[in-house]
Amino acid sequence: MGRTKENSNLDDREAVIRPLGSRSYFGLFMVIGVLLLLLAAAASLSYGAARMNLATAWTAVFHFDPNLTEHQIIQSLRIPRTAADMIAGMCLAVAGAVMQGYTRNPLADSGLMGVNAGAAFAMAIALAFLPGQLQTSTLLISFAGAGLGAGLTYLAVSMSRRGMTPQRLVLAGLSITMLFGALGTFISLNYGIGHALAYWTSGSVAGATWTEIKLVIPWFLGGLGLSLFIARSITALSLGEELAKGFGQRIVLVKLLATLAVLLLAGVSVALVGPIGFVGLIVPHMMRFFVGVDYRYIIPASALYGGVLMVVADLAGRLINRPSETALGIIFAIIGVPFFLLIASRERRAFK
Repeated sequence: MGRTKENSNLDDREAVIRPLGSRSYFGLFMVIGVLLLLLAAAASLSYGAARMNLATAWTAVFHFDPNLTEHQIIQSLRIPRTAADMIAGMCLAVAGAVMQGYTRNPLADSGLMGVNAGAAFAMAIALAFLPGQLQTSTLLISFAGAGLGAGLTYLAVSMSRRGMTPQRLVLAGLSITMLFGALGTFISLNYGIGHALAYWTSGSVAGATWTEIKLVIPWFLGGLGLSLFIARSITALSLGEELAKGFGQRIVLVKLLATLAVLLLAGVSVALVGPIGFVGLIVPHMMRFFVGVDYRYIIPASALYGGVLMVVADLAGRLINRPSETALGIIFAIIGVPFFLLIASRERRAFK
């Protein structure tokens, strides 16, 4: 006999309870990720405009000598830069995973949904009209802009009579991104902040400091912790609202918490490295391939491997055209655009 709708729903519930891959496999996968992150961090400390060997980097970290220029470079520049890479990569990857889960949109990413563009527009306003602001104020402005971008994107989609679909959500996000980009360009041209804004929007962690990192740590941990807290609910919601209700999930509350987590994580990443896109699109898709459909596995794996990807990309940007640097935004555009087109083509075939 053919499979009934009830049997199909039971299979979906089994997917929530029994994710692909065993816990031992997931543990091994995470251990590999930690090793890759450590290797990437070691390379990030050793290579740049000034090349240093691993022994120098090791002694600079654990036996710092303020009289050595190499140690000063590593302590004051490369360590905070590497830490900023890790935090930003984790934020972008987890934000993308959460967005893809609760919107059921495989193309969701904070860079494609107006979130990053809103934060960048808010930063343009801050640079033009509120110069010399404290870093705390700058971070709050970034959060407010991220919320504005997300709010306008969802408002634009909700006004459609045909309802919310993944395609319309992406189109609305791209429209809001273009709008904020045009407004930001207008402000930069009229208020003489073009150079500063262009450098910031291209994506860079070259100027990361310990002060900035200490400032964003609580917000980062809050967003990451909230994402892990609702991971099971996100898994249920990713299977459809009806099934999620069957599991006893409070749909509205879960979506509100998920949106808050995305805004916190996107705000932190934009404040650290600028409006980088595609990280949140690429990493969650890769993690679903390796660890399955359960967001209790996808979210922590995305955090770990998102950090790896960002550190490696920043290192590549420093080495491609040394001693000059290639902006992170350019590197991820080269990687992300083909990936986006591949996912979009698959989704289009799925709906035929």
